[in-house]
Amino acid sequence: MKSRILIAAAGVAAALFSGLAPAKVAPEQAARLGKDLTPVGAEKGANADGSIPAWSGGYTQAPPCYKGAGARYCDPFPDDKTLFTIGKANLEQYKARLTPGQVALFAKYPDTYKMNVYATRRTFANPQFVYDATAKNAVSAALGGNGEALEGAITGIPFPIPADGMEAIWNHKVRFRDTGAQRWNNQFAVTVGGDYNLVKIREDAYFVYNTPGIKPADLNNKILYFLQLTTEPPRLAGTLLLVHETMDQVKEPRGAWQYNPGQRRLRRAPNVAYDNPGTASDGLRTNDQLDMFNGAMDRYDWKLVGKKEVFVPANAYRIHSEKLKYKDIIKKGHLAQDLARYELRRVWVVDSNLKKGTNHLYKRRTFYVDEDSWQIVAVDVYDARDQLWRVQEGHSVIAYDKPYQLPALETVYDLQSGRYLVMAMNNEDTETATKTFDAEYFNPANVAKQATK
Repeated sequence: MKSRILIAAAGVAAALFSGLAPAKVAPEQAARLGKDLTPVGAEKGANADGSIPAWSGGYTQAPPCYKGAGARYCDPFPDDKTLFTIGKANLEQYKARLTPGQVALFAKYPDTYKMNVYATRRTFANPQFVYDATAKNAVSAALGGNGEALEGAITGIPFPIPADGMEAIWNHKVRFRDTGAQRWNNQFAVTVGGDYNLVKIREDAYFVYNTPGIKPADLNNKILYFLQLTTEPPRLAGTLLLVHETMDQVKEPRGAWQYNPGQRRLRRAPNVAYDNPGTASDGLRTNDQLDMFNGAMDRYDWKLVGKKEVFVPANAYRIHSEKLKYKDIIKKGHLAQDLARYELRRVWVVDSNLKKGTNHLYKRRTFYVDEDSWQIVAVDVYDARDQLWRVQEGHSVIAYDKPYQLPALETVYDLQSGRYLVMAMNNEDTETATKTFDAEYFNPANVAKQATK
């Protein structure tokens, strides 16, 4: 069946005529949340042929295999079988439901790359306080500062019924990911031959915006505090990155600091943004590619294209298993695709094109945003010649005891060099866990003291 792009006509028209749509929707539109739309704005019903089922509340009951708080999120669907496998022999049959980046991966690795497709399980869920906040945001949230300032929103999804591309990306940037968490974001730059070195990175995050009951005035303009510590290899051990992400980046741009053990000083790092190289990434990702996309959007023009049904990574419990070693997952050219799970999902398609007079390594990017979670699940990245250069995929699981969508691993495939980057894996380390932080923990003076002990 041919894929259809469903254009959000009213929203796109508003964006075209105003340059930046006023996000607030009419009360009668907001009233659709929890009815024909899910509480965060996805279509609640099934698709035309039923291959995408209706959302019925998500997966919020821990399965028998789950050992409790802090334990690995095990697979609640161990008996699910592959519906079909997409490979070079049947690629044309499914091409309409693939992204250009995915098609390029099949072309690059025709004999080894494949996608195992499973039944779609709409497992996404969030706590009730996030749903309640989202309903309020729908009639109060707006963008200021040419899209760089989020106004009138707190805790929940700001734009559950988006009118333009910037709103959809803001939904990704402030989606609920617990209030405080600690995780291992292990990173592997993989050579053409399949060799790699492990860079172990521990991250502490305080998602201030997601705090239950907080008001915008209480944020001090900070939506996120983030501290990254590299522990291996020895040459990088002790390196720190501290970030204060702001709600109004016109009023106050992102604050960033770096600590290098050789210099024994915490220094301001304004270059931790945009297309500067990401930590220990061997040049395979930019700073704004962590978490699929983060940071300021002012160097691009953004367009909400509409919705499309696409095969994307989902419910990645198998590849997230503690029974796997990193060498079981990382293979020559690409991940061990037998471990990856793909499902047919409705995604928002968002195009971004570099503005005239600005600079970035990437001329154009197309984002595919899962309608249920507002998680970016795939990105097609184009170079200055407008040639497809890199392809990103985000594999995730539902942390069913929280509940929220938890990244399990992210990839950046470089089609031109044949190398790739894997991030956010913790199979051989502890599971991402809730942790309580306060703003003082992320105070530069406090971080500097801890770093030099």
